[in-house]
Amino acid sequence: MDKNIYLSLLLDFYGELLTEKQREYADLYYNENLTLSEIAENDGISRQAVRDALLRAEIALTDTEKRTGLAARHTQLLKQIETAEALVSQISALNAEKLQNPALLSICAELQHVLEEMKL
Repeated sequence: MDKNIYLSLLLDFYGELLTEKQREYADLYYNENLTLSEIAENDGISRQAVRDALLRAEIALTDTEKRTGLAARHTQLLKQIETAEALVSQISALNAEKLQNPALLSICAELQHVLEEMKL
């Protein structure tokens, strides 16, 4: 996974643990794609000060992920849900072709609904 995407994900999970400025700069840098110079100019500080704040934020985010593993677990669960959805689709297609069992189609629809709710 791209480093900026990964840090954006970590920011979603753990952003509240950062200082207000770290969170603001990280959001502008990782989510809004502003450069260090643009952030510095907008806030009236040096580019180096923005870089230092982002580095501290990155360290805090990655350390928290190492301790908790929540973002990795979330990503893993989303992949498992996608796999389960594909399997439900295969079962539905096979049932429509061969068995044509309305009860099985109903179960597949209900399972698909549960999987959709899990993604929220």
